Amino acid sequence: MIAFLNGRVAGRGSGSAVIEVGGVGVSVQCTPATLARLRVGETATVATSLVVREESLTLYGFAEDDERDVFERLQAASGVGPRLAQAMLAVHTPDSLRRAVMTEDTGALTQVPGIGKKGAQRIVLELKDKLGAPLGGYEDAADAGAAPAPAALPWRPQVVSGLVNLGWPAKDAESAADAVAADAGEETDVAVLLRSALRRLSRA
Repeated sequence: MIAFLNGRVAGRGSGSAVIEVGGVGVSVQCTPATLARLRVGETATVATSLVVREESLTLYGFAEDDERDVFERLQAASGVGPRLAQAMLAVHTPDSLRRAVMTEDTGALTQVPGIGKKGAQRIVLELKDKLGAPLGGYEDAADAGAAPAPAALPWRPQVVSGLVNLGWPAKDAESAADAVAADAGEETDVAVLLRSALRRLSRA
């Protein structure tokens, strides 16, 4: 298993980054929040999980080891594959997911595109003894600090692309990003803003 990558960020797209390790460019699928922490040309360390399929090898990258561990445990639930597990971590922090499962908060789980009420109930039932209690050491994204933005609304393209990657139409993603921008103030944390946009879309 490839537990992590450490190298220069050679490129960054809407849902993935390329990290150069030993002269080899490795493509890593990441959530918008993880991508927001990567800067092209700078060295970064990304926790990883390798998903092996008969026709492909896909490496998923995370900002923290805890995100990777939760990503792998989420797939123990029937119907939850790597793409849906990644979407869950795009909407919620690891501790938010632990709280949702522990308290049987299916409403929080249905905020994730692709999870309906029955799916949320199944996830709660199957993961209640696997995710454990919130660790408390991982800051909830709503309270986490962020690096200052170098320009006005630099987060907007990342939020829009993140929503589109999660399955929302581009028009809806643009509208949600505009609505969030009106209330964002000085907030620049992509994870916080993306989750705010998803909450708006889930209420629409």
